[in-house]
Amino acid sequence: MTALVLSDSVTMLRRSLRRMRRYPSMTFFIAAIPVVLLLLFVYVFGGTMGQGLGGPAAAGPGTAATGRDAYVAYIVPGILLLTVAGVGQGTAISVAMDMTAGIVARFRTMAIARAAVLAGHVLGSVIQVALATMIVVVVAVLVGFRPTTDPAAWIAATGLLALTAFAISWVSVALGMVADSVETASNTPMILMLLVFLSSAFVPTATMPEPLRWFAEHQPFTPITETLRGLLFGTPIGNAGLVAVAWCAVISVAGYLWARRLYERVPTRPAA
Repeated sequence: MTALVLSDSVTMLRRSLRRMRRYPSMTFFIAAIPVVLLLLFVYVFGGTMGQGLGGPAAAGPGTAATGRDAYVAYIVPGILLLTVAGVGQGTAISVAMDMTAGIVARFRTMAIARAAVLAGHVLGSVIQVALATMIVVVVAVLVGFRPTTDPAAWIAATGLLALTAFAISWVSVALGMVADSVETASNTPMILMLLVFLSSAFVPTATMPEPLRWFAEHQPFTPITETLRGLLFGTPIGNAGLVAVAWCAVISVAGYLWARRLYERVPTRPAA
C-alpha cells in the first residue's frame, strides 16, 4: 500500500511539474511580488527603518551595519517567508482548476491512491517555492544581503523554508478545494501573506500597539521569521526554533486532514 501511494505521488508530481513547465510565468510571478517589495522597502524605507533597528543587533554579532544595510539584513528573512506564503495562491488556483474541470472527479474513479492526488500538488508547490526563492535570494545578494553564519545554518534555514512551504501547500490545497470558483481560490490564500506582514518580518513586534503586538508574537510566522533570522545572522533564537517547527507540523497535519476530508466529501463542481 505504501509503495502504491509513493508511486502514484510521483506520477502526480510529474503532472504538476509539467504544468509548471507549461506556465513558467506563475513561478516568476510568485517571486516578482517579494522582489518588488524588497526593492521598495530597502531603497525607499531602508535608510530610516534601519536606523530604528539599532545597528549591529539587526545584522548579527560581529557586524556594524547601520541604516539601509541593517534593514537589508533584517528584512530578507521576512521576504523569503513572504515568497513561501505566496505559493499558496498558485496552489489553490491549480486545485480549483482541477475541481471545476472535472479532473478530480475522474481521478476518483481511477485506481489512484487518494492521498497521492493531493500530494502531487503539494510536492510540486514545494519545488516551485524553491525555484522562486532562488530568484529572490539572487536579488537580495545584489542589494547587499550578506549572511554571517556557516553553511550548516544555511542548510537548516533552507529546511525550515521547505517545511513551511509544505505546511502552507497543504492548507492551500484545502482552500482550492473549498472555493466555489477559480477566482475565489485566487483570493483566499492572500490571508497567508497578510499574516507575514502582521509578524516580525518587517518591523520588530515591540514597536506595535499592544493588541497587535500580542497577536504578532503568538501567530506562526513570527517564530519562523525569528528562527530564519537567527540561522542566517547568528541572532538569538531561544525557543523560537522549536515553536516554528511545531507550528509547521500542526499546520501540515491540519491542512492534510482538511484537504483529505474535502477530497472524500466535496462534490466536483462542473465548469460553468
